[in-house]
Amino acid sequence: MLRLTGQLRIAGGMGASVVIGWDMTAALAMSRALRLDPLIAAECLPEIEAVMVRKLNEQMAAERG
Repeated sequence: MLRLTGQLRIAGGMGASVVIGWDMTAALAMSRALRLDPLIAAECLPEIEAVMVRKLNEQMAAERG
């Protein structure tokens, strides 16, 4: 998952930015390049993405005060 940090989709507005997810096309391409089972990647990535989005947005909100 650390390899996907450069593939974050971020939305900005109203003076703040929020993470909205990964570029799933890039994430699935990366999983193919790593020879991971595409079915497993397609099943697991959205679940992991949801946790990542929630935690990153919580962290950014805390840093903004």
